[in-house]
Parts: sequence; C-alpha cells; structure tokens
Amino acid sequence: MRDILLVFTTNLPEAAAVVLFGIGLGNLILAKNLIRKIIGLNIMDSSVYLFLAAKGYIAGRLAPIIDPSGPVDTSLYIDPIPTGLVLTGIVVSVSVTAFLLALTVRLYERFGTIDIDQILIDLKKIEKQEDEEWT
Repeated sequence: MRDILLVFTTNLPEAAAVVLFGIGLGNLILAKNLIRKIIGLNIMDSSVYLFLAAKGYIAGRLAPIIDPSGPVDTSLYIDPIPTGLVLTGIVVSVSVTAFLLALTVRLYERFGTIDIDQILIDLKKIEKQEDEEWT
C-alpha cells in the first residue's frame, strides 16, 4: 500500500490527468445532453494537455531559449516539443468546440431539443415518413 501511495504522490499530475480523462470519458458516454457531451470532450482534451505538460517538464532544467554565441549543452534544457503539442492541441480543441456548439444550436433549431435520444427518435420518424412517401 505504501508503494502505491509513493507512486501516486510522485506522479500526481499524471494521476490527475488519468482521473480527469476518466471523468470526461464517462460524461461523454453517459450524458444525453449534447452540451454535457461537449463539456466531457473538453475535459478529456484538458487531461491530455495536463499529461503532456507533466511529461515535458523536468525539474531544474531551463526553457529552450538558446544563446547563439557559443556551444550549447542540451542537457540543461527541457524538450520544447510537448509544449508545442499542447499549444497546437488547444487551438484545435477550441475550433472543434466552436464547431460542435454551432452544430448543437442548429440541431436545437431543427428539433427543439438537445437530448441525443430524442433527436435520434425524431430522425427515425422523419426517415420513416420519407420512406412512406417514396412507396
């Protein structure tokens, strides 16, 4: 038990990222409200960014801003790639969230609800009516 607590406390950001990912995934799977599904997806995105930032940080190292005047010891600097991935992911996440919210508004205008089950029922009714019109 002591070993588990030691691993948990030394890897606290990673453990928090896993817990957040689980919360977001559960919300994405179980929620019927489209806004709650979008929030669950955003929680999952944030947990991935937290995980990447935690893995990219090394205590005691410097930001990768290098003076070009002389030789460089690369062991003094952190890797900038996780930071770049996090920034790119945030931009993509904001764009996807905006698109999903716009799509949700259109669905609400069309069906009068944001409950995914009710929308699917209404779509099946519409499909059945269209099939009857063709026959």
